[in-house]
Amino acid sequence: MHMGLDSKMGWIGKLLNGGDEKSKPASVTAAAAPEMTGPPATIAEIDAIYYRWLAAAGSAQASKQSEQQILDELTRLAREPIAGAALVPRIPAIIPQLMRTLQNENMSAAELSRQLAQDVLLVAEVFREANRPCYHSRYNASPSINNMEGAIMLLGQNGMRMLLARVAFRPIVSMQSGGLTIRTAPLIWRQSEKCALAANLLAPALQANAFDAYLAGLMANVGLVVAFRLIDQMHAPDAFPQSDAFIAQVFAQARILSVKIAELWEFPESVTHAIGQAGAEAHADADPQAQALAQGDRLSKLRMLVDTGRFPADDPFVMAGLGKADLQVFDKLADDEE
Repeated sequence: MHMGLDSKMGWIGKLLNGGDEKSKPASVTAAAAPEMTGPPATIAEIDAIYYRWLAAAGSAQASKQSEQQILDELTRLAREPIAGAALVPRIPAIIPQLMRTLQNENMSAAELSRQLAQDVLLVAEVFREANRPCYHSRYNASPSINNMEGAIMLLGQNGMRMLLARVAFRPIVSMQSGGLTIRTAPLIWRQSEKCALAANLLAPALQANAFDAYLAGLMANVGLVVAFRLIDQMHAPDAFPQSDAFIAQVFAQARILSVKIAELWEFPESVTHAIGQAGAEAHADADPQAQALAQGDRLSKLRMLVDTGRFPADDPFVMAGLGKADLQVFDKLADDEE
């Protein structure tokens, strides 16, 4: 990781005033929540199922010694975040410039359009977002947006902020190496986006900053990306590390590493603090940002497991403990029909 990130990442600390994502309407009414008996699943139980599903793990179990070697190395990376940060790429250089422009409440769509024109892939991403059905259903199926200034005006300041945040983080989970990483990277990214959106939607009711919650949702998985790259390099081909105790430690150490890398990249303290507090030991008295992130993490993992057929949507494992607001968010996390 290049240490010249101070000037590149200091912009994040200046981002204030979150905004609501323009999400598609919920596909299921939350009022139809079934009555559940028994306690809801713990995050440790969800993490264990999510981890084994991510890895497509077979039944062969790695030895305790093999698991401990991986955990020792992951712990070392958590103690030395610069080494861990070297396993994830830096953000595109244009992103901080664009974010600075978006800080200005009187931003010019023309100026932002000129800056965006420097990056062809980013231009394509803006057009793709502006032409999603969720924007056009409100405008009676208006024709496709093919003008950059029109796309910027349609998305608005907060919509552009959230789009750029997604683009900035995507390379972190798209860097691939071994077979396990190739499988898990796109899945982790999808869950990261869902976690960020869920945390953003839950934040206002908790009096948390919505955009900081969005950033925390994206950043919370960086350590897990590093963990899977490490497992990819160290595990034996004929057995897989997947004991409950190992998985719990992987998520705990990955969270610590996410916090350390976020601090290295000069994220706001509210973001790093939320990531640190939102783990398996998260309590109801945690700060609002951490509560939004913890619940967003839970909902996004369950959504991934439902959308990929691991559980039916009305399974008690999924639904138990979810209130009306949670279910509304859960519906909005369903994969787009594009």
